[in-house]
Amino acid sequence: MSPRPEVTGGENPLTGLDRLIHEPARMLIMALLAVVESADFLFLQRQTGLTAGNLSSHLTRLEEAGYVRVAKQFVGKKPNTLLSLTRAGHRAFDRYRENLTQVLEVHPDEQG
Repeated sequence: MSPRPEVTGGENPLTGLDRLIHEPARMLIMALLAVVESADFLFLQRQTGLTAGNLSSHLTRLEEAGYVRVAKQFVGKKPNTLLSLTRAGHRAFDRYRENLTQVLEVHPDEQG
């Protein structure tokens, strides 16, 4: 397994965003997988609108980070790839959502 993606900390929640997840296509993949037990490759491809090669590339990055589990199997004689978030993936996505929510919050004392 590759090293975890770089996440910077600090007072500003924007600096705490996981840059690996923050890429729009990967954020969409993570969001889709966060609400299901598992999904197959074709479902994700249809939902994201990504090409097979592009989706595969993003999934590889997420798998290398330990966020996504890839299980290849056969259904009848056809290959089928099932994808799901790992525990680490769920935790990372939860942290990402919390940080993003903080970034997007409008504080009453900051309104002009």
